Amino acid sequence: MPDLLIELFSEEIPARMQSKAANDLKKLVTGGLVDAGLTYESAACFSTPRRLCLTLSGLTQESPTLSEERRGPKVGAPDKAIEGFLRGAGVARADLVEREEKKGSFYFATVVTPGRSADVIISEVLEKTIRTFPWPKSMRWGSSPLRWVRPLHRILCILTDETETRIVPVDVEGIQASDKTEGHRFMGPGVFSVTSFENYESQLKTRHVVLSADERAATIWHDATNMAFAAGLEVVEDPGLLKEVAGLVEWPVVLMGDIDETFLGLPPEVLQTSMKEHQKFFSLRNPKTGRIEKFITVANVETKDQGATILAGNQKVLFARLSDAKFFWENDLRVAKTDGLSAWTARLSNVTFHRELGSQSARIARISALASDIATMTGAVPELAQQAAEVAKADLSSEMVYEFPELQGLMGRYYAEAAGLPGEVANACEEHYSPLGPSDDVPTAPVSATVALADKLDTLAGFWAIDEKPTGSKDPYALRRAALGVIRLILENKFVLPLNAAFGKAAEIVGPRGKDTTLANVGELREFFHDRLKVFLKDEGIRHDVIDACIAMDGNDNLTSLVARARALNDVLSTEDGENLVQGFKRANNILTQAEEQDGVEYSFGADPKFAEDETEKALFAALDKADQKIQPAMSSEDFPTAMEAMAELREPIDAFFKAVQVNSENQILRRNRLNLLSRIRSTCNQIAELKHLDG
Repeated sequence: MPDLLIELFSEEIPARMQSKAANDLKKLVTGGLVDAGLTYESAACFSTPRRLCLTLSGLTQESPTLSEERRGPKVGAPDKAIEGFLRGAGVARADLVEREEKKGSFYFATVVTPGRSADVIISEVLEKTIRTFPWPKSMRWGSSPLRWVRPLHRILCILTDETETRIVPVDVEGIQASDKTEGHRFMGPGVFSVTSFENYESQLKTRHVVLSADERAATIWHDATNMAFAAGLEVVEDPGLLKEVAGLVEWPVVLMGDIDETFLGLPPEVLQTSMKEHQKFFSLRNPKTGRIEKFITVANVETKDQGATILAGNQKVLFARLSDAKFFWENDLRVAKTDGLSAWTARLSNVTFHRELGSQSARIARISALASDIATMTGAVPELAQQAAEVAKADLSSEMVYEFPELQGLMGRYYAEAAGLPGEVANACEEHYSPLGPSDDVPTAPVSATVALADKLDTLAGFWAIDEKPTGSKDPYALRRAALGVIRLILENKFVLPLNAAFGKAAEIVGPRGKDTTLANVGELREFFHDRLKVFLKDEGIRHDVIDACIAMDGNDNLTSLVARARALNDVLSTEDGENLVQGFKRANNILTQAEEQDGVEYSFGADPKFAEDETEKALFAALDKADQKIQPAMSSEDFPTAMEAMAELREPIDAFFKAVQVNSENQILRRNRLNLLSRIRSTCNQIAELKHLDG
């Protein structure tokens, strides 16, 4: 069984596109081969700045011969219909057989599709793949109609088995497949032939090309950390930058450079961001001081002077970049110290947040009012929360954030500290954007958490008011992320913050907009949050139906209480007693519901132990009394685990009752009493959650 090697060699592919492109090549080619009847044992794909590579091992030599029986027209059908069937099936009239079926007699033909060689199938699949490749952006060059991310120069396509290596014939706009490729542009120039994947990979390495992106990244990280350690420094970890740089070089050469003393006083985040965004440098930090003192750059070529010329050029460009950053920093500091942050917030009145929701300045006023209002529920000082909200977005007008938008919030903290504002206010400037994602830290300082909540609640209430809600996979304003942020802020800080009140206040501050109907919006927002909550708790292993059972209870806008209840119920349901109790509850509820519908009455009171005839009835009365004595105070103090434990203890007496007693007795007194007893089971269990919403 032969092995297949494909390489598509071009000018430099943007680093951000390489990994996906390699996987797309693998998916399209392997999918096409399998659809055509070929199978293989394993596949692997690779990428470098100038090539995409795919290797398949254990490929079958040809597709199997297929035999298919097709039913044609009825016997006696017009000749034209029969002739059309014959053409489609590729058979002669003499090859037809007649067969009787329920609906009459029909012609049948056996269509044999001969197998095809792997070479023919690969050629077709690869040509189609190249012509229809899903690049995010592509270009044409010369007179060729072919579109590729950058000019495509070579196609390598070979099949190798124990006896030979042969070229698979492929021709795409005059680019013919061969067994040849090229090494490094400068250190391994020239064309060479390959005979297998192993031969291909090893020859590339001798010509200064590391085929595996993971291997290039590992080399970069290993050399960078060793250099940093030798200088008493540490590399600031940045997986995204490491992956990008590994896609910029075929032969990574790691170099360490100096930062001019003039710039070492800049905030480390400013240095790190400037070097990363403009020059793809890694930052080296002094672990004792936290300062960024040197940088790592990765060249794509070895030089006789060990990279001295490369470093000199990089440091020259870096000096110019950091000179700009230093100017922005010093100018912003001067404004913050002399005028405070109000000079920047005033400018935000000219910055539109959304055409229907006004300017950033108007939004800040809403957030400030909301932060002051909810501060009593988050434990923050209302005056500090309001002050923090008023300046939290001031740095959006600063020169540094205009140049580096990713530093918003962080620069706000620096500038608030320079302006002499309270520490709680400065921290809130940085932290109020968080959490931005599921792995982001949640602010725990009361003022920071309050402003973060107000910011996200205003966003949600505002876009709900103008009827800009998420639909399907579309969420242009990241409202699902904002809702998840609110959920995490409330839960991780254990805030008792009723959503109805918070949404109502936020909607009131936003005011009527377009189709706004405040009460309806509050209800819709609460349901939206409950849906987000189910997604959030999925990773904890909490079932959707458990959340539904808890949402059905009063007070479902208190997320802290709701989630505590759901976690406790989920834990109980993971036990045998809990699961069996639910089945007993559902049996009781079903019998009771049917009887109430049949009799037209509600059996909700009047169960009396004096009418208990069986010992299991008496035991169940006693067990319910005992459970109520535990459950009611536990629920009052929101001690849900204790309440659930008491409920689970009802499992055995309920099971015993149903085994020994016929509820619908012919004695009407006994029947009514037993139905009222079932009602007690239902009401006792429903203090915990609406168990009827549970699956099963």
